[in-house]
Amino acid sequence: MTTRPRKVPTQLARAPLGRTPLDRASVQIFIANDRLNQILIEHLDPSAWRAKPPGNVRSIAAIFTHMHNVRAKWVRLTAPHLKVPPQLNRAHCTPQQARAALAESAARCAEMLAEALGDSGSRIKTFCRDGWAQPWPAGLEMLAYMLSHEAHHRGQVCMLAHQLGLPLPKEVAYGLWNWEKLWKECVAPGGPGYDS
Repeated sequence: MTTRPRKVPTQLARAPLGRTPLDRASVQIFIANDRLNQILIEHLDPSAWRAKPPGNVRSIAAIFTHMHNVRAKWVRLTAPHLKVPPQLNRAHCTPQQARAALAESAARCAEMLAEALGDSGSRIKTFCRDGWAQPWPAGLEMLAYMLSHEAHHRGQVCMLAHQLGLPLPKEVAYGLWNWEKLWKECVAPGGPGYDS
C-alpha cells in the first residue's frame, strides 16, 4: 500500500505507552487502529465524504464523526479526569477536521487504556460504554470492544464507498491488512511485538 507521507499527530506521539508489556501493547494496538481510520480518510475519494448512500444509512462523514464522538463519550464516562475531546457535527465536518479530531480522541483513548490497564492505583475502575449500558471492570475487554466498534464502522465505510462507485484503491483496501507495515509506520520500527 502506498500511503502519503504522514507526520505522527502530536497527541499520539505523546500518548503514554503503559508500564507492562500487555498494557503497552494495548495502547500500541489502539494507535495502530486509529492509523487505519486515518488511511481510509486520506485515500477516500473526496466526493464520497458527503454522498448520500443507498438505503437509509449514515453517510461516510456521519460514520467517522460518530466514531470520534463515541470515543469522546467513552473518555467522558470512563476517565472524566482526562481532557474530553469536543464533539464533531456530522453535518459540517470536513475530512481534515475528522482526521484531527480522531487523532485527538485516539490520544485520549490511549491515555485511558494506559491508565486503566497499567496501574492498580488507577482512578479508572470501570469502562462505561454508554449511559444505558452496565459498566464493566476495566480490563482488556474494553480494548476489544473499542476495536470491534471501529472495525465495524471501517467495514461500513469500505462497503459504502464501493456502493457509491468510489471504491478505495485496491492497494489501500488490501494494505489495511498489512499490520507489519502499519505497525512500523506508526508504532514501533521493529514491527508487532517490539517496543522500538
